[in-house]
Amino acid sequence: MTVAEQIEVTLEVGQEKDLPAEPYAQGEGAEREMHAILEIGVRGHGGAGLAGGRAPGGGPALAEVLIVDTSRSMLFPPAKLHAAKDATAAAVRLLPEGTAFAVLSGHFHAAVVHPGPDHPGLAVAGPGERAAAVRAVRILDADGGTAIGTWLDLARRLLKDHPAPVKHVLLLTDGRNEHDHRAAMTLETALDACEGRFVCDAWGIGDDWDAELLLRITRRLHGRAGAVREEAELTTAYEELVTGLLGTAVPELRIRLTPTPGTVIRQVKQVVPGEQELLPAEGPGRGTEYITRAWGEEVRHFQVVLAADPTGRERGEDLQLAAVEVVVPDFGHPVRLPRPRPVLVRWTDNPLDASRRHPGVHRQGLYQQASAAVARAYRAWLRGSDGRAVADRELARALHLAGELGDPQLLDALRRIEDTPGGGRIRTGLKDVDWQHLILSSALTTPPRHPAAGPPPDPDVPPDADALVECPGCGWLGPADSVYCGGECGRRLNGPSA
Repeated sequence: MTVAEQIEVTLEVGQEKDLPAEPYAQGEGAEREMHAILEIGVRGHGGAGLAGGRAPGGGPALAEVLIVDTSRSMLFPPAKLHAAKDATAAAVRLLPEGTAFAVLSGHFHAAVVHPGPDHPGLAVAGPGERAAAVRAVRILDADGGTAIGTWLDLARRLLKDHPAPVKHVLLLTDGRNEHDHRAAMTLETALDACEGRFVCDAWGIGDDWDAELLLRITRRLHGRAGAVREEAELTTAYEELVTGLLGTAVPELRIRLTPTPGTVIRQVKQVVPGEQELLPAEGPGRGTEYITRAWGEEVRHFQVVLAADPTGRERGEDLQLAAVEVVVPDFGHPVRLPRPRPVLVRWTDNPLDASRRHPGVHRQGLYQQASAAVARAYRAWLRGSDGRAVADRELARALHLAGELGDPQLLDALRRIEDTPGGGRIRTGLKDVDWQHLILSSALTTPPRHPAAGPPPDPDVPPDADALVECPGCGWLGPADSVYCGGECGRRLNGPSA
């Protein structure tokens, strides 16, 4: 059995259907917001990923660009540059035969370390090319400043016309983007140009990197931010990251939302394993698509916010606000996709019913509060003794929220800066880098614990009441038990005259 024959995508929609039908207060509009959590998973690809092999057309499935910060600060202490070289060399050695790749160095400008100036474009991994790349990395030196926009833009130009379905950039920096104003390409301009072109993971090393900078890059470029506390940890971190990348099963997955007339899509964002805003793209008919990238065997959660007006609608009945589909563009491998699912609303006059929130929506709200508390604590800590009381109070709040979430990783990160366990006070002697690690940790989210998943649904079993049916006349998607089409044709769907 091939890898592709084993890939399955799953979709579950979680929501509390009840929304208040009456205005909250005098002067407020009638529009209401429905928040739903989409749980999307990719599973069963047998541990061998698309990026670890060849694309269907015979070319490389992965195009990889490794960016090494070579600004002057990487020399102090020398262990930083040594660790960067070791980790980059280890990543190069892991690249499968035929992988397209390049290594860049970045300071005021960006330069191609490998392949050399006589070889435009990307190298193709093989024994000779990997060895040559490692030799070029070993002789890297450091000088100049940090202008990350130029680094990313060079990666974009190298990857621009490459046909590999998985395009990835791994960026390492020890500093802050302090020389953006001197660069030919600012970071914001580069992010605009790079968004949607490749996935970028960004890592920090040393004592002076900026967590918000790494998050800004990775949230725009659909990657993940990380950092090492000790230079010697970087090689292992890189090996784990590249191994995970080679397990990519689906290079691109799209969430397609088709709202019913009168429903407006307010927002779609990823919330697990980290928050990422998703930009809309036009889909078929009334549909809008939201693109996500580089899926291995994993589960991610997305929050959807829809707005609708209850005026003139029935009370106490399930009404559809939108249909949710998962779409995987053709990349040469068949993928088993889930049935479309509805997002429903039940307009109610009972304030108790309307006050309930889905656990996933509630959990995301707690994470946002915890992250905000960490940010406030950090800002207060920067003020020294004048901000100590505020910093302690916000740390205590973040600890309380992490306990309510039951997130052991966040609790551990918060306790690293706590004076004594359970004291809720910030310890003395903290460095700024301690806060940067905490900011990264507070940006990671985990789903609530679920009981063990049962077997996948049988395609021959009729869909349940929350599934969707497609109208053969106009393509409208609605609840499986719909008697009539709610779209343009209004034809009967169920019963003897269907």
